[in-house]
Amino acid sequence: MAYPARATSMFPGSSAAPSFRQPSSHNAQQSSALTARIASKKSELDSLKQLRDMSSALAAQMQALENKLGTLKDGTEAIACVLANWDSVLQAINMASTKAAAVHERAAPGSDAETQDGVPAMPSILVRIPADQPEEPRVE
Repeated sequence: MAYPARATSMFPGSSAAPSFRQPSSHNAQQSSALTARIASKKSELDSLKQLRDMSSALAAQMQALENKLGTLKDGTEAIACVLANWDSVLQAINMASTKAAAVHERAAPGSDAETQDGVPAMPSILVRIPADQPEEPRVE
């Protein structure tokens, strides 16, 4: 009786040829899986770098906005201070004008105190601010 020649291995039901192929195909699958995972991680790294750069730019814009808001706050406080004192300034001007008008009427009772339609003349100006700029001397 003749038996056909066949490759045998130590494990029943498997041949020698497929057992050698299996590890090489398994290594190829692992290699392709690792390559895909590396590509995925590189893509993720690029996205994270882009996110970091955009976050840095946003932080710089927020810092600039904070500086501008600080300036606006300081200006607003100065305006509020002026407006809070404005009523007192107007009251002081009104008192001074009233006092000056009373002094003016007592000083010249028969003079031309009423100029137009029975309206008393205004007292002299308390503060004088030149409206015209002085001309600079010409150098010839």
